[in-house]
Amino acid sequence: NTSGNQQPVILTAVALQDHILQNLQLQHLSFVDPCKGVSTIRGTRPVNKRQIKAVVDTGIRRKHTDKVTLNGTEKEYVLDPAGPPLTLAQRLGIVEAPAKPLTDDEWKKAKQRSVEQGDSLQPCAICKEEFEIHPQVLLSCSHVFHRVCLEAYERFAGRKVCPMCRKNHYQTRVIHDGAQLFRAKCVTRIQACWRGYVVRKWYKKLRQTTPPKDPELRKKFFEKKFTEISDRLLRSCSTDIDVLFSEIDLSVAASRSVFCQLEENFNRSISDADWERIQIQAVHQEISDCPICITALNYNEDHRGMSSSRPIVLLSCSHVFHHACLQAFEDFSAGKCPFCPLCRSPYKKKIF
Repeated sequence: NTSGNQQPVILTAVALQDHILQNLQLQHLSFVDPCKGVSTIRGTRPVNKRQIKAVVDTGIRRKHTDKVTLNGTEKEYVLDPAGPPLTLAQRLGIVEAPAKPLTDDEWKKAKQRSVEQGDSLQPCAICKEEFEIHPQVLLSCSHVFHRVCLEAYERFAGRKVCPMCRKNHYQTRVIHDGAQLFRAKCVTRIQACWRGYVVRKWYKKLRQTTPPKDPELRKKFFEKKFTEISDRLLRSCSTDIDVLFSEIDLSVAASRSVFCQLEENFNRSISDADWERIQIQAVHQEISDCPICITALNYNEDHRGMSSSRPIVLLSCSHVFHHACLQAFEDFSAGKCPFCPLCRSPYKKKIF
């Protein structure tokens, strides 16, 4: 072949090689063992291949900077809306160019298919865990995964292929359907727990206050109530005899002090001046009838004091009675110390 004919073949080979490298995301094509030749570097030790363990970074435990937003501010957006740059083979038309970015209507249709399939209600197909509030992505093929799971799968596979339908060069869009469903599920659980607690509390109170209609259960209900009342009465009763005797002694001492004061007041002699003051107080009361026989006293006050056709008696408490009525009252009443029929206080009397 001539040099003019070889140039397109070389260009095509280079373009295909570049497309394969970028499509497979290969960093090196060396088949040499990477562990060989390390010991030749100064300051390093030979590596034992048996001690080397493969580590697959799934990204689940990695701390992400993505902030979990509220329902009102959650917005869906497309990851890499411009798409990867075209390779040389795609520009030359050797390899088919990737599809154009989906429009909003196409994304709505893809999401509708995902909702009909119930992908957000099911666990992630990669990690087999619930979506909860973790970020999730919707692919252009209507499949939904955790964002970190899909990124880990892409790093592990070396290319962008859907784990479910094996579609190449898919487009991704961040959605929050799983987080919204998880919040609604949590709210439903909280409401169910609270309502159950309220109903159980109400039913327990109803069982404690309302007797059942069944005769046997009704009998047990009242037996339980009677037992509770008896136990409460027993707990309220005090069995300390010493405390009881001490209270009795205090009551007896208080009664003795009261009686002593009454005896002192009764045995105290009343002077003439006190009788004059009591007499004036009785006149001011304007008592015209005897409180015992309910008849007129018929007494007059002159310069010598009180005078009446029937003898009247003035008590130290300033009450006035007929002498015969008070004498009959004293004979009828029991006890050594008489008390006034009106004010029930001990008295001394003076006859007019």
